[in-house]
Amino acid sequence: MADPKPKTRKRKRERRNVATGIVHIKSSFNNTIVSITDTEGNVIAWASSGGVGFSGSRKSTPFAAQMAAEKAGRAAMELGLRRAEVRVKGPGSGRDTALRQIQNLGIEVSGIKDVSPVPHNGCLQPKRKRP
Repeated sequence: MADPKPKTRKRKRERRNVATGIVHIKSSFNNTIVSITDTEGNVIAWASSGGVGFSGSRKSTPFAAQMAAEKAGRAAMELGLRRAEVRVKGPGSGRDTALRQIQNLGIEVSGIKDVSPVPHNGCLQPKRKRP
């Protein structure tokens, strides 16, 4: 019989107190994801429209983005977040409402930056169909 494998204990991550951070709002046509990180980029809280309970086409609504931002914002405020820079990415409809909800929670927004990827001439379009 094989020797039993020694159990490795997973150390529970200690709760850090984070005063300033970065709020990343990624809004696509199908979903909105709100991630809150510290200044080094380590995620302290996140939420998505699908994770809040919306499914299908309701995930892409501004209200779903608002609920996701509220859930992530409250979790970050429990860890001591008071001030944050906001980085918005993507073309979705939930960008503005998620940002507004972060401000309404009482998190001081120090700056707003749009970091949507822009193609520098992008992919070659398919050849036009002949009549």
